Amino acid sequence: MSNIVTQRFVKCHDKLKAENQVRSSRQFALSLDYLPQSLSEILKGRRDVTIELLRKAVEQYKINPVYIYTGEGPMFMSEEGDKSFRVLTIVTNSNEEERIVHVPVPAQAGYAAEMTDPTFIQELPHFTLPDYKYKIGTHRSFDVAGDSMEPTLFEGDKVICSYLEPTLWESGVKDSYVYVVVTRGDVVVKRAFNHLKEKQSLELHSDNNFYEPYHLNLGDIREIWYVRAKISPFLPSPQNIKRYLHDEMKDLKQTIQNQSRLINNLNDTVERLLNNKSTTEPHEKHQD
Repeated sequence: MSNIVTQRFVKCHDKLKAENQVRSSRQFALSLDYLPQSLSEILKGRRDVTIELLRKAVEQYKINPVYIYTGEGPMFMSEEGDKSFRVLTIVTNSNEEERIVHVPVPAQAGYAAEMTDPTFIQELPHFTLPDYKYKIGTHRSFDVAGDSMEPTLFEGDKVICSYLEPTLWESGVKDSYVYVVVTRGDVVVKRAFNHLKEKQSLELHSDNNFYEPYHLNLGDIREIWYVRAKISPFLPSPQNIKRYLHDEMKDLKQTIQNQSRLINNLNDTVERLLNNKSTTEPHEKHQD
């Protein structure tokens, strides 16, 4: 039994034949540089479609990847929708399983500028994770640079992200969630607030209050990745961040309590002085 992605791919193939956009399954396979015998196995439910075959079908026949992976939207991308669509280069292993591409800080400027170059992507480090959720869809990891997202993320952390299709930006970007946003010249990690529908922009916030929020216009956005997890360097010190904050709050609470006692003692002292003055002050005698 083929998986649901393969079943949707077969439906797209059948529609192309029904609308005479391809003459035969053989011609469809050859146009994608794929063996007709292997395609026949897929159509019969004996083999699942590969990531590489899906990528070629998306490029050649404008099959909608959102439909393929989620079942939502039309089977094929309209010309208008295709203008904002960008085909991602992926890296797979010998079993056609997609790997997670890592974008380190030194490569991020180049990634933003040259991400349509397949060679650039394929030369980046790539890896896999054992969790099943990273086996579905396209994932990337990015180095965190700077201190703008402290105390949530620190420089040297790596964030693991899932790709958000451009057709899902308007509904899929959730307020106050953390995203990696690739612009025309930079890669930023920010907490996003979605104004795409009414203002055609995202409002990006840093967790470090030193940095002011700003708006990023839709036309400047090239990719959006939802941050799902982080990998942090191991810290041998027993004082981890949570313990450190707990101790800081404990010290602050103790300081406030001490100050409150001092103020109360001062008030008591002032009150006693005033009472003593009132009782010892001589009274004037009135002459008749």
